[in-house]
Amino acid sequence: MKILVVGGGGREHAIVWKLAQSHLAEHIYCAPGNAGIAELAECVNIPADAVDMLLEFAQAEDIGLTVVGPEAPLAAGIVDKFTAAGLKIFGPSQKAAMLEGSKALAKEIMEKYGIPTAKYAAFEDKEAALAYLAEHPAPIVVKADGLAAGKGVVVAMTQAEAVEAVEAMLSGNAFGEAGARVVIEEYLEGEEVSVLAFSDGQTVLPMVSAQDHKRVFDDDQGPNTGGMGAYSPAPIYTSELAEQVLHQVLQPAVDGMRKEGRIYKGVLYAGLMLTSQGVKVLEFNARFGDPETQAVLMRLKSDLVEIMLAVVDERLQECALEWADEAAVCVVMASGGYPGSYAKGLPITGLEPAAEQADTVVFHAGTKFVGQQVMTDGGRVLGVTACAPTIQQAIDKAYIAVDLISWPDCFCRRDIGAKALKRIAQK
Repeated sequence: MKILVVGGGGREHAIVWKLAQSHLAEHIYCAPGNAGIAELAECVNIPADAVDMLLEFAQAEDIGLTVVGPEAPLAAGIVDKFTAAGLKIFGPSQKAAMLEGSKALAKEIMEKYGIPTAKYAAFEDKEAALAYLAEHPAPIVVKADGLAAGKGVVVAMTQAEAVEAVEAMLSGNAFGEAGARVVIEEYLEGEEVSVLAFSDGQTVLPMVSAQDHKRVFDDDQGPNTGGMGAYSPAPIYTSELAEQVLHQVLQPAVDGMRKEGRIYKGVLYAGLMLTSQGVKVLEFNARFGDPETQAVLMRLKSDLVEIMLAVVDERLQECALEWADEAAVCVVMASGGYPGSYAKGLPITGLEPAAEQADTVVFHAGTKFVGQQVMTDGGRVLGVTACAPTIQQAIDKAYIAVDLISWPDCFCRRDIGAKALKRIAQK
């Protein structure tokens, strides 16, 4: 079977890497791909959001399965167009992807179907939002309603920060259309966990847990980013918690969406906060998370193509997921200045010796070839991911590979997985 993967980041590299291990994968294309993906798949120069061009390509090449990585093409209705043309595609429809595309809609669904989440209010009017802030002092969370590439969330620890965030979104056009409406939420304290699950609209198969590191610097300092690293499993996420999340969060979300006429097929990502009052949903995403995917798929033993076809054909109840009993750690290497402005086109050295490390994969996120040289082409450039029997060993392996790689002004967090080690030490 010919497979097309849409996207060009670290998540897509991990997806391509896993799909390539399937006996069903004859040839994999990736649009637009990146320098790392090019080693496993044929990269096609079509942007991820160019839906009509992607459809033409899939029809011309007789693609048997298309897998959508990023949120933008999902929100643009790529699944609906491919399905209407009789092509198999993995991912939620446009209506279902609105679970991520509108934070206000997600909150309404959660409220309606009794899914635990933070108290909130949604505003399009700046004055009304500011009046609400005056009554609900910081710490408080201000979110752009729409898609903002993982950066539309401000955790305001002071009233001034909250006001600034509202003004930036509703009158400063900080996130364009995405910020034309804001959701203001109560601040939740606790530990975050990411849980991804496959869904065919009825059956939900959760994946193993992971923890992301959103802040740019060590000890969770600095602004939020697209994610600076992840590990799996999360020691705090017990089997009891997993059962609870399946029955109180994941299944009700899928069932609720079906009742709303938004049948949810694909990957459902639940960002959870483990509070003293129990589990609460921070957000839903309508696709694989990045960089959690890099860690989670390193542990998946099942055939990913078979699972995705079962989702598309609505027969997920026939499947079971098999996981390696190991830990996986992904460390993101980023360009100096990220998540603000950063230089592109810098030569990367050390990729080959890093890739030669045992049980280690260097997933490319923001890279491109210039001639034979791999260059930087984004803020998050690489996701260096290692597997080992324990989290400590996986951390050590990942950082050995990280230290072999370099380009001017590159940086990474040095504490990925430290939270897990602390948790294990407390047991």
